[in-house]
Amino acid sequence: MKDCFARPIASAPDAWFDMVERDWNDGEKVRDRTTKRRRCLNLGSYNYLGFGSFDEYCTPRVIESLKKFSASTCSSRVDAGTTSVHVELEECVAKYVRKHSAIVFGMGYATNSFIIPVLIGKGGLIISDSLNHSSIINGARGSGANIRIFQHNTPSHLERILREEIAERQTKTHKPWKKIIVIVEGIYSMEGEICKLPEIVSICKKYKAYVYLDEAHSIGAIGNTGRGVCELLGVNTADVDIMMGTFSKSFASCGGYIAGSKELIQYLKHHCPAHLYATSISTPSAQQIISAIRVILGEDGSNRGAQKLARIRENSNYFRSELRNMGFKGMLARKCKFLYQNESHLLPHKRANSKRNMKQVAIAVVGFPATPLMLGRARICISASHSKQDLIKALEVISKVGDLTGIKYFPAAPKKQEAEKDTIKLV
Repeated sequence: MKDCFARPIASAPDAWFDMVERDWNDGEKVRDRTTKRRRCLNLGSYNYLGFGSFDEYCTPRVIESLKKFSASTCSSRVDAGTTSVHVELEECVAKYVRKHSAIVFGMGYATNSFIIPVLIGKGGLIISDSLNHSSIINGARGSGANIRIFQHNTPSHLERILREEIAERQTKTHKPWKKIIVIVEGIYSMEGEICKLPEIVSICKKYKAYVYLDEAHSIGAIGNTGRGVCELLGVNTADVDIMMGTFSKSFASCGGYIAGSKELIQYLKHHCPAHLYATSISTPSAQQIISAIRVILGEDGSNRGAQKLARIRENSNYFRSELRNMGFKGMLARKCKFLYQNESHLLPHKRANSKRNMKQVAIAVVGFPATPLMLGRARICISASHSKQDLIKALEVISKVGDLTGIKYFPAAPKKQEAEKDTIKLV
């Protein structure tokens, strides 16, 4: 089972990459890496828009930033770790997500786990989706606030909990809650489902609760200009109090951000440990984010950003449709796809994908405790850098492996007539 995880790679996380082979034949023990390399189709990296390898606009600017500022600031933001690039990045992010201000951090996971305890504490109430990310769970637990969980992506259950908690108040003191924050994700990372944000925002307005939106997997990849679920679903960003996102998916960098009102961001800059004590995001990484956003918005003088957004939408819709036609249970996200499988299928699924005699396909498998024990899955990340032929090759391998491991849980769709094949349109 250990061989399913932490496989080293030896190249940039592009559509194809070089994987380092390991000797795992010694019983259950994974032995040292070998000197062999295997060229694999990459369906495991968060390279949603294809910025993960050399980019004609981004890479030269990142290299120039590295030469000018070095690889690290060697300091926290409040000491000597704020450069002109950091200031520009925060202004760029705030403008991009259509909020007044933003603050950036060097790690996406830490953004949630360090920010939430700063926003709320004892006497407050957090109402969290049942499938929220581990970083949100840890941040909520560390806050000292009361925590209630509502059924995944079910606004009616959220409203029922809000009514109960507002009526019953705090358990011991029976005082009103000092603050209520509802935390949801734009796209749920392990399910691929898009949040029912309009309904949730409406309910939170009704009961005067704050909305905390985690857009780690949605910002940059969905919406007409990549601005995430608010743009996709027509939600005014002014109705979302705290907007969180990460830079490691669509922007091919690292770190995370919080965007909100001027007062909120100023408060965080004075109270958040991740800003006060942690080393700031490296300047080349910050420059990569700025450059990627400019490409997405067409500020580089080309339409490559619009093409990338169109390509990831088309690739994702096509791949999901084909998986379902084969009989797999796939989820709904436009960029992360899932194949549900029994936990016992993880090892043969991973091994079979890597040992097929045809083109090699690298897929990330996910099991307990990241998922429920009986709902392990193969998580497939689609990129704008994948060609149609790449996806066809991947589907061929996945179909054979699905037959081998018995994870096609639904009847396959009838094969289309040859004459109809050229008329299929992507939506």
